[in-house]
Amino acid sequence: MSFKVRLSVLVGLAMLSTSSLANLRQYAAHVEQSDWQVTENTRIACHLNHTIPGYGDALFTSEASKQLNMMFELDMLLLPKHFDVAAVYSVPPQWMPGQQQKPLADMTIRTQYNGDLPEQTAWTMLSELEKGFWPTIYYQDWYNQYDKISVGLNAANFLPAYREFAQCVANLLPYSFDDIAYSVLSYKKNSVELTKYSQRRLQMIGDYLKEDSEMELVLLDGYTDSFGGRWTNEQLSIRRANEIRDFFASMGVSPERIDVTGHGERRHIAPNTNETSRAQNRRVVIRMAKP
Repeated sequence: MSFKVRLSVLVGLAMLSTSSLANLRQYAAHVEQSDWQVTENTRIACHLNHTIPGYGDALFTSEASKQLNMMFELDMLLLPKHFDVAAVYSVPPQWMPGQQQKPLADMTIRTQYNGDLPEQTAWTMLSELEKGFWPTIYYQDWYNQYDKISVGLNAANFLPAYREFAQCVANLLPYSFDDIAYSVLSYKKNSVELTKYSQRRLQMIGDYLKEDSEMELVLLDGYTDSFGGRWTNEQLSIRRANEIRDFFASMGVSPERIDVTGHGERRHIAPNTNETSRAQNRRVVIRMAKP
């Protein structure tokens, strides 16, 4: 945000006189209405929701990933009509006399999109709420040129839901669907027994499927090396893929959405000239797709 635009926002807020306060439309839940809820609590996603009467919802989200993450979204009943910039402050409630409000960030408002803020600001907002402050968003109304808007997140009743939310975040899986959607499992020679690494990989996939079994399609392609007869190898590749299919079904994936193909010793990815390269050909390739 340029200095000129930032200055314009700050000056606009500072110039709110007694008369202009009449043109400040304020949205926030009263203490008795302040309702913080964990609306999703799984190992793949955590959602903390706060309803703002007459305006929409404030939502904090963290998802399973290799990196700890957090996002804030302002889900508005009336979406913006044009591009703008909002100022985000941490505002002390009335029962904190002498405390000063603090600027937190600038939020870009995009036409017909909900407002959102990145990880660092989202975490800061949560810590300010934990201390009892109200993260508050100010902007010029896009439907009425004479009005300014104030959207406050009431910290009342925040702590119990936040503790549940924080516990959910701590239990998130350290990988996402994209990390397992394409996997290659390797096998021991002339066997349906997975290598130790592939056993761990399959367990990762199983842990994910326990939380999210809504797979649109799972493709399992089994392969072998060229050691042994062609027909025997084809049957072995089918057995390998079928065992993975049964494992997925036990995790809740509909068998009708799992497609198994045994390729035997065809479609090598490495030469079959030595044990090391043949081991690369003994595999089941997993490809998963979600709606």
